[in-house]
Amino acid sequence: MKILVTGANGFVGQNLVAQLNNIKEGKARCYGDVVVDEVFCYDIDSTPEQLDAYCREADFVFNLAGVNRPHDVSEFMKGNWGFATTLLQTLRKHNNTCPVMLSSSIQATLAGRFGNSEYGKSKKAGEELFFDYAATTGAKVLVYRFPNIFGKWCRPNYNSAVATFCYNIAHNLPITVNDPSTQLELLYIDDLVDEMIAALAGCEHHCEFDGVTTIITPQGRYCAVPVTHRVTLGEIVELLHTFYNQPQSLVIPDIPQGSFAKKLYSTYLSYLPKEKIAFPLKMNVDERGSFTELLRTHNNGQVSINISKPGITKGQHWHNTKWEFFMVVSGHGLIQQRRVGSDEVLNFEVSGDKIEAVHMLPGYTHNIINLSDTHDLVTVMWCNECFDPNRPDTYFLPVE
Repeated sequence: MKILVTGANGFVGQNLVAQLNNIKEGKARCYGDVVVDEVFCYDIDSTPEQLDAYCREADFVFNLAGVNRPHDVSEFMKGNWGFATTLLQTLRKHNNTCPVMLSSSIQATLAGRFGNSEYGKSKKAGEELFFDYAATTGAKVLVYRFPNIFGKWCRPNYNSAVATFCYNIAHNLPITVNDPSTQLELLYIDDLVDEMIAALAGCEHHCEFDGVTTIITPQGRYCAVPVTHRVTLGEIVELLHTFYNQPQSLVIPDIPQGSFAKKLYSTYLSYLPKEKIAFPLKMNVDERGSFTELLRTHNNGQVSINISKPGITKGQHWHNTKWEFFMVVSGHGLIQQRRVGSDEVLNFEVSGDKIEAVHMLPGYTHNIINLSDTHDLVTVMWCNECFDPNRPDTYFLPVE
């Protein structure tokens, strides 16, 4: 399949083209039996001759080109309706009735606060142009009305509050929030790209609109990405400040699969300046080696790195409720455990050459011994709770 992407250098275009190329190169899977043979990228610096050639060869067209921040509002119609006209005329010229997707906007509903939107009017005109094209040519047309889109590579200080907030907070710049209770409907770029890839195989989602509310329905005139998130500006800013503080707190916030927080965190990280990509950790160093906390979580404990010098024994304590995983990743050592009140010692010889996880059981005193005379023993340690100095639940007791 040969695919034409107009507006290929824009935010959505870059993400779509990158994934299409992943599929083309066999790095990612596509829905059904779709094979991507070639990706034609068209943007403002392309030539009419290129558009003509692409429209002759294309098996599917993603029309992402458009104007959303013109110097004059009259440019909305020229950029959004005008180019759509040129695109469809060129397809007609070559009798190419391949499926065509149109990137429209929720503002095209002209409902609520969008009632007088010149941008919305231009998008609505483009939609009707596509529907008329479908009626006269028989071509399949997919019209998507997108809400606010966020994700990596979105241009800050342009038309996305999320991109601006992410960039400014990551770069220690001020942000302005007039009303924290303002709610946005947000669409994550990866969810959008997944939907567009699905559309190649005819697996798009259809919808209708009740005002600005999307109603998914199989027979809908329009198309939609089924997953969006409704969040307030205040919630967005609060999360971003939590992400900003992570290198100091070491706390990874709750980011469950599919959650807005998970998607926003990935978005925020994509705006980090070089000097913030790496950050120092506090190493607790003594003559035995070192102990360094890597990260903490609200509900799932913490991860640390323990380095033991040759011949050193660490631990020699037990816990009532706390338990741990010890995973030696370099060196050669011995982990010992003994149930409190028992004489039986459990021995586990461990090595970075064969990484395994060893439970430190509640009610068992335990240690870890570096058996090497020359090399450090490096152990990744996960604990089911973060250390609380007010309730350490740690009691010294030699294993032997």
